[in-house]
Amino acid sequence: MRIALFITCFNDTMFPGTGRAVVEVLERLGHQVDFPQEQTCCGQMHFNTGYRPDAVPLVERFARVFGEYDAVVTPSASCAGMVRENHPVLAEEHGSARLRADVAELVPRVHEFTEFLVDVLGVTDVGAAFPHRVAYHPTCHSLRGLRLGDRPQRLLSAVNDLDLVDIPAADSCCGFGGTFAVKNADTSAAMLADKARGVLDSGAEVLCAADNSCLLHIGGGLSRQGSGVRTMHLAEILAATEGGPR
Repeated sequence: MRIALFITCFNDTMFPGTGRAVVEVLERLGHQVDFPQEQTCCGQMHFNTGYRPDAVPLVERFARVFGEYDAVVTPSASCAGMVRENHPVLAEEHGSARLRADVAELVPRVHEFTEFLVDVLGVTDVGAAFPHRVAYHPTCHSLRGLRLGDRPQRLLSAVNDLDLVDIPAADSCCGFGGTFAVKNADTSAAMLADKARGVLDSGAEVLCAADNSCLLHIGGGLSRQGSGVRTMHLAEILAATEGGPR
């Protein structure tokens, strides 16, 4: 199977360790992972702010760069959702017949990291060890968009020495929502306060999720409170071994 890593521009710029963790886990499971150098943004920012025609060249680029791979894996439920749900919309609205065909053929091969492990590879135990109390935050895109269900929790439950705890009102939004946090700062801050309180009530040492964007938002709130709770992408926990996370 030819696997490509779609790192996303957010992770590439701010959290490159997440991409390395994805590769480490997949290589541990016996797979080779390519990193196409021509990849760039999926167009979510353009799409969500109303610049749909401007996102089409990014859709065309994505289809061209990743079209030859058997599987495209990304550590972002948000960007996976953009490709699977909205690339077909953009191709239909503003693309050529060729683009519509290319997108339709590629979309079923684009996977968020945890669903790729569980659904495609049939794996829940990736040989990880992480001796900490961990809470999982189901981001809106992973919960309501991709409907990841309990896949992340199943993977975390199989990690040696990990104590998985629940967050009260776990399915509530953290208040990030991309530009929502900028345009509706007061509302976003109130939602963040509720989420941070839930994380603290869980007693977790580490908060993880399938999207670094939400972790950045929640982590900022926890840091400002001096909570001591760390945030880590789920892939980094799955990459950790007896020697500790890299």
